Amino acid sequence: MKQSIEEIEVAGKRVLIRVDFNVPMSQGVITDDRRLRMTLPSIKSVLSRGGKVTLLSHLGRPAGEGFEEQFSLSPVAIRLSELLEQPVSFSDEDTSSLIILRENLRFNAGEKTGNEEFARALAEGADIYCNDAFGTAHRNHASLVAVPQVMEGKPRVAGLLLSQELHYLNHVIAHGEHPFVAILGGAKVSDKMGAIEQLLGKVDTILIGGALAYTFLVASGEEVGSSLVESNRIDEARRVLDLVVTSKTSIVLPSDHICVQTIESGAPFQIENGSIPDGWMGVDIGPETMATFSHFISEAKTIVWNGPMGVFEIEPFEIGTKGVAFAIAKATVNSAISIVGGGDTAAAISAFELEGKMTHISTGGGASLQMLEGKTFSSVNLLDDAV
Repeated sequence: MKQSIEEIEVAGKRVLIRVDFNVPMSQGVITDDRRLRMTLPSIKSVLSRGGKVTLLSHLGRPAGEGFEEQFSLSPVAIRLSELLEQPVSFSDEDTSSLIILRENLRFNAGEKTGNEEFARALAEGADIYCNDAFGTAHRNHASLVAVPQVMEGKPRVAGLLLSQELHYLNHVIAHGEHPFVAILGGAKVSDKMGAIEQLLGKVDTILIGGALAYTFLVASGEEVGSSLVESNRIDEARRVLDLVVTSKTSIVLPSDHICVQTIESGAPFQIENGSIPDGWMGVDIGPETMATFSHFISEAKTIVWNGPMGVFEIEPFEIGTKGVAFAIAKATVNSAISIVGGGDTAAAISAFELEGKMTHISTGGGASLQMLEGKTFSSVNLLDDAV
């Protein structure tokens, strides 16, 4: 484990905290401030113990050639000030304020290239480096890798959010209580294949839904009509299914499907058991599959979920994803540990108002998936180990 910000002395010191304030915006207004709220414990920990804070973040994908108003963190500074109930300075020249938020790091091309000179400028005046940005921890950008490198010899620690993410996505998954069930969905096999292979032998059951399932169904000999299939991944899926034969892990694929001819709200749909006819495509798991998945979930002691079961953004094709979400929530109430990752999955949990019913909802989509794949991050490796 990595040393936490709470484990070191911060009184009278300035702590440089890399946060993930890459929040959704619409016409300059923050539409979801969850990422801000998730970082408050680390910020408050430093302030309550007499320290000062400088916050670093990116927002969106600016060109890296200077200021672009639509990507400014100015609205974030205002909202953060409201959440903390105290002023947040938004000036690069300010070095004395209790809380400083620097402008979007990606306005400087040196952020994405990991430029050392840019990193030294960011680190100037900081006594302690703290990484609390799990959502970008898999990237080798200046604020995540070059800054802790140039601050070698000074404390480099994990924020409370990052520590929590590492605990659940690393320690708990490595030592999960059985029965251990993984639920994987979403659109692409290419996004999840590494995670599936990493989980083989570690979990008891992998439930596969979403468009991800159709490539596996084709690999197993099923007809899937016009459903989304990654043709270049069929052999890879077949190889994984062959590995399952000698593994203690079983893979469960959908046995029935909600099918349409066009993906749009109000489109006529039908339930297909087994093969899907030509001209029809699967957009959600069917009721039989839902019952099967719910049974495995109800018996689980550890549950990992990444990826929706269908096109949950369009009614009524959210039923499978919603059913899985409520089954996990019920299992969590019955003492199972539930770990949810992926941006779409977290969005579904929020839409179904189940955020308080899961043990842990990861703030990082790509980062959480890469951890499921067993990858390590340079940004984390550079932090000090716990004493």
